[in-house]
Amino acid sequence: MCTLMNFLGYGPPIRQARRDAYRERDRLMNARWTSIITMITTGSKAEGLTGFYESDVDTMYVVEGIMCLENGVDSDKLPRETTVFTLNTGVCYHGHSRLNLRELYGDIIPSIIRDALCKDENGGVFLSSALFVDAANDRTSVPTEMRHERAGPSLPISTGPFHTDNVFSLRCHCPVILSRWAERTRHWPPPDIVRKVVTMGSFVTPVGFKGSEYQHVEWRICFNTGENELMSSLNNTQVYIYVLLKLVVKDVLKPVKKEITSYTVKNIVLWLAENNPQAQFNESSLFYWLREGLEKLRTAILKIELPYFMIPERNLMAACGLDEGQKCTWVNTITDMMNEVSNTLLRLPRIRKAIISHPEPLVWYNKKRVEMELLLLKLINRRRQCMDMNGVVNMSDPMLQAINSRIADLVIEVHTRMNMEGSRLNVLIEILNMMLM
Repeated sequence: MCTLMNFLGYGPPIRQARRDAYRERDRLMNARWTSIITMITTGSKAEGLTGFYESDVDTMYVVEGIMCLENGVDSDKLPRETTVFTLNTGVCYHGHSRLNLRELYGDIIPSIIRDALCKDENGGVFLSSALFVDAANDRTSVPTEMRHERAGPSLPISTGPFHTDNVFSLRCHCPVILSRWAERTRHWPPPDIVRKVVTMGSFVTPVGFKGSEYQHVEWRICFNTGENELMSSLNNTQVYIYVLLKLVVKDVLKPVKKEITSYTVKNIVLWLAENNPQAQFNESSLFYWLREGLEKLRTAILKIELPYFMIPERNLMAACGLDEGQKCTWVNTITDMMNEVSNTLLRLPRIRKAIISHPEPLVWYNKKRVEMELLLLKLINRRRQCMDMNGVVNMSDPMLQAINSRIADLVIEVHTRMNMEGSRLNVLIEILNMMLM
């Protein structure tokens, strides 16, 4: 099974190549922009766990010059021009906060912040999350992009098969919350990773608690860059468990209203890693830990409870909208899967197809697919390097031409073999897109 996961694009080399490519993408984009906004790729792309078109690109845009501080934290060490908000967590659900203005510096404050400032009944100034998203949405219109309905803090867009979830956020300094996380007794992560996660700090994103009548003025505390680091420090078996559990949610449970998400699964795997010795996670124990993960998922659904890994007081299942009928159906389905052990994986279309095509066709196709993905990742970053200030790409660049030529050759190779095996699909761009799914 571990060999199969490597063939499907979840092995260490391709994961690292994806992480490197998206970090380079961020670096190139940020070098072209002003210092007002910083772009950070997060989620499965930053973790290296999904192919080019396999899932949305989660992109966080951090408004610079703004800092949100825990109540009682001194702002003296911040640059003088920083606009400071205080986290007011006492009136919100765990992991959420209101942002009360502490220090404002006139002309320096970005308009996206100024347009979202409001006054409360006592004359105090706070930042509205709803107005902040509206302001961000008004400033990010691109004619070639298709906009989709807002999803939580995200402003989803798409260009052809390329989908992006854009979230605008603010930097946050919450040493008390991070200290509580760092001081927990644990098997994982190791001390150096714990220290690194703490130094990465946190962010607030513009979304309130679903069950709150004041969610339009609430913000959620999150640790995107720290979680990227945590996911990168998981061992192979833990990564494969995460991928398989995500496939279970997507292909078997099939939630319609995001009652359960990949983020739910991620937190289950992080808790498993923290609470158990690392040496127990190896190839021979993969199915044991998959069953443990399914049991944790079943318990979360049954009890409507799953603590957030970074802030355990926050229940990730709270206000998830799961009704009793759906709960019973999912609990019974997961119970059946736990009893099936390894046959569980036959329920997953991607795994089932890989088993059927193993070994020769799968090995041949995987080699072509991986090369194609690496070329596309290289192509995107090279195009940015060859782009002038007006957005015009120098297509005469020898490296761009070589990459495009090899991509064309690969598509033709795959098309030729498909025809030899009975396929009548002749639209090369469709074959290219299918290879990148």
